[in-house]
Amino acid sequence: MRSIKQIHRAVASPIGDLITFRALPTASVDYLDPFLFLNHHGPQVYKPNNRGLPFGPHPHRGMETVTFILDGDITHYDSGGHESVINAGGVQWMTAGRGLIHAEVSSRDFKRDGGPLEILQLWVNLPAKRKMTSPWYEGKQKEEIPEELYDNGKVRIQLVSGPVLEPETSMPALKENAQVPLQPAFASPGGITLQTWWMKPGAKLELDVPESHTIFFYVVRGGVNVNGAEVSARHLVEFNYGGRDLVVSNPDGETEAVVIFGHAEPLHEPVVSQGPFVMNTDEEIRQAYIDYQAGAFGDVPLIDSN
Repeated sequence: MRSIKQIHRAVASPIGDLITFRALPTASVDYLDPFLFLNHHGPQVYKPNNRGLPFGPHPHRGMETVTFILDGDITHYDSGGHESVINAGGVQWMTAGRGLIHAEVSSRDFKRDGGPLEILQLWVNLPAKRKMTSPWYEGKQKEEIPEELYDNGKVRIQLVSGPVLEPETSMPALKENAQVPLQPAFASPGGITLQTWWMKPGAKLELDVPESHTIFFYVVRGGVNVNGAEVSARHLVEFNYGGRDLVVSNPDGETEAVVIFGHAEPLHEPVVSQGPFVMNTDEEIRQAYIDYQAGAFGDVPLIDSN
């Protein structure tokens, strides 16, 4: 069984009127290779005629962003020509690669009508040899992302990336050669698994994770017991390496728990980050700023989201 190294509390880090908790990095944890950054926006309710999300056009290089939309929506557009509106339950994945400019704002409908909003964005590092790969983007609505049920329907797993699992087994097994449709370009050498779990009261899930993989485990809502430790909402679990088994349950008698779970082979490479860029050396960071200022990242289209 995997042992737990430390449980880290996400810290309040509001962005204007957007409630935000940052789980990576914090004073107690820098990153979990290759998982670099996690912002948890909300939950909150926006009134009608609001300004929506504040993330206008900005650049990235050298990493990938994975955005989980639990409530609300996101209008995405970027300098690669990608554009979409992803609604509640959907996920969007962007590979920044050699560089692009993107924006993440609320839709015209959300700004007009308001409503609940809860969104999480995770940054995943790119291997050094893939830092300058071509940018890539794909957004999937809830109904386009496969889900599987476990523990007689008490556990619902949204399969964001990685192998598809056999349903209704106590220890999820892999379907041979099966992959979910949302696949990143080059998250890590052995690929990356990311899932969203909804666990009803009394639910239990057992998993087998490669002992060399870094585990990403963040409790969004409610609380769970994982390998004997109680973990409440807005906490990130850091595991030691070695040991394969995870046993996760929701002991609460009333509240559903929501967990973002993932795992990947660590890159074991230098990480140098500054602002929106994540590279391997200071010189590469300086070059990223030079390239961006020279217009090498392209331009974003004008999108009317008022």
